[in-house]
Amino acid sequence: MDNYETLTVRVDNGLGMITIDRPEVRNALSGQVVSEIRRALERFSEDDEVGAVAFTGAGAKSFAAGADISEVRERTVADGLAARMQRLYDEIEEYEKPTIAAVNGVALGGGCELAMACDIRVSADNAKFGLPEATLSIIPGAGGTQRLSRLVGKGRALDLILTGRIITAEEAANIGLVSRSVPGDQLTSALRETADAVLAKGPLAVRLAKIAVGQGSETDQKTGLLLERLAQAVLFTTEDKREGATAFLEKRRPAFKGR
Repeated sequence: MDNYETLTVRVDNGLGMITIDRPEVRNALSGQVVSEIRRALERFSEDDEVGAVAFTGAGAKSFAAGADISEVRERTVADGLAARMQRLYDEIEEYEKPTIAAVNGVALGGGCELAMACDIRVSADNAKFGLPEATLSIIPGAGGTQRLSRLVGKGRALDLILTGRIITAEEAANIGLVSRSVPGDQLTSALRETADAVLAKGPLAVRLAKIAVGQGSETDQKTGLLLERLAQAVLFTTEDKREGATAFLEKRRPAFKGR
């Protein structure tokens, strides 16, 4: 695996793990972190042994505490238009392999936005979430104004963004910001359980389900249903579909090959 200065990157039984490793600054998301995450994702994209990718933070206190404020202070109009973090999170949202955020602590600003860009979010019960950017007289600029409202609704999104209120993992689960919250000492096993459940499915079905849900949610229902039909039609032609049905009838585990 490549060398990284701000991340720990490894592969564990089909799961590519990206750990933001800057606990001394609460895993703040500097420009270097953004660049290294993109590099790690490119590496995992080319690795056939990686079926899913997970993000977490080093230590027990922070998932990612947002952008590096010392960098934010010096940013210009050109930096805002370049939107490097927003573009990275778009890539994560559209990544061809499923992504999971294992939120082990504070997830504020860009950290919360990173979690929202992932397909599935599992949280430790001591985690906290928020988008407090307005305190700095800026707005959530890495997808927060768009993804939060799609996940929890416009009213709740405006409440959290305009007040900068920090919420608990319990509230995050109640409003649908995370899939579930577990005791902190069970987060690793919950991540593994979630990843194994995804990895056991047909990889082509997982990939096309991501496309159908992701793109379908951005359009009207009729167009979304067309995407669903086309995706299903493609899957009906695959070897994996036959293998999945045959394995079910023979009461055995399927051996999917991604074709």
